[in-house]
Amino acid sequence: MKTTVIIPNYNGEHFMEACFQALDRQSQKDFCVLVVDNGSTDKSVAWMKKNLPGLKRLRPGERLPGKSQVAPEKEREDGQGRSFPIYLLALSKNTGFSAAVNRGIRAAVTEYVILLNNDTEVDPDYIRSLEEAIERSPRIFSVSSKMIQLYDKSRMDDAGDLYTVIGWGFQRGVGQRSDGYTKARRVFAACAGAAIYRRRVFCKIGYFDEAHFAYLEDLDVGYRARIAGYENWYCPEAVVYHVGSGTSGSKYNPFKVRLAARNSVYLNYKNMPPAQLLLNAVPLAFGYMVKIRFFTKRGFREEYVGGLKEGFRTLNRCRRVRFRAENFRRYLQIEGELIGNTFIYAYEFLKRRIRKV
Repeated sequence: MKTTVIIPNYNGEHFMEACFQALDRQSQKDFCVLVVDNGSTDKSVAWMKKNLPGLKRLRPGERLPGKSQVAPEKEREDGQGRSFPIYLLALSKNTGFSAAVNRGIRAAVTEYVILLNNDTEVDPDYIRSLEEAIERSPRIFSVSSKMIQLYDKSRMDDAGDLYTVIGWGFQRGVGQRSDGYTKARRVFAACAGAAIYRRRVFCKIGYFDEAHFAYLEDLDVGYRARIAGYENWYCPEAVVYHVGSGTSGSKYNPFKVRLAARNSVYLNYKNMPPAQLLLNAVPLAFGYMVKIRFFTKRGFREEYVGGLKEGFRTLNRCRRVRFRAENFRRYLQIEGELIGNTFIYAYEFLKRRIRKV
């Protein structure tokens, strides 16, 4: 067994059945599933107990059993209709996405972990495709899926995340035709809603930053991996259909806008050394000003500006990536990507606007 599928859940009972039915259809059967329930107040845990026979409870701090202790064949004999074991780690309160998946990653004993949002439905070859993709090189830290909008399967949701010199992260391909994006390529970071990670690398670069709570934590961990010399890739064969904002409830809301604004400050401060921050000060300021105008028009000015202020006020929470001279070349490569990704964002933005016209 190479892979543990970690599903963070918060009040996602209505997504559970479709998510597990898709996992039941996997062509690669040798994996296990760990649901980390983040203090749900709906009937998520009750649904799992009722509809997932053989569900095993995991205590906080407890690790999953090793390979020799996992017996998928026994699961089939018990009449569960599935060939993979399922575990539940139920937390007493909502600790945020970062803390929840960190609990899952630390509990796993497999070489790889797949983080999978509960509002997804994966194709039958999903796990096999991700495992094959990450095994192409030991320098690959993560592989992002081809995420397609569940309610409009003609449109992309995400083909790997990119980060720009103006401080904006974006989903490559969002809103574009889903029959495109058919080539594997390096991306800045994997979208943690549906991606595979090499578990041992977290011990070197750190886990998801729990100060983020949620939003931009996947860009942050991908950024740290890049500085450390690892790569993040996009795999077009690993197809997953995604509802989007299944937990937060909407694309823009006060909670999400404020957290994303705050975390954007953390992201730059942690990963850019002082010289790079100074170099990018003007484009970053421009990016923040455009976002202020954008959210003002949508009625979220107070939340966005408040998030920025909180970010600058609480920078002492951040653990910065230590600058090392031997990584200087990587910083140059990353800076070049940030500039190039800005043009990719502009190109895709114009494509979406032209399509709407």
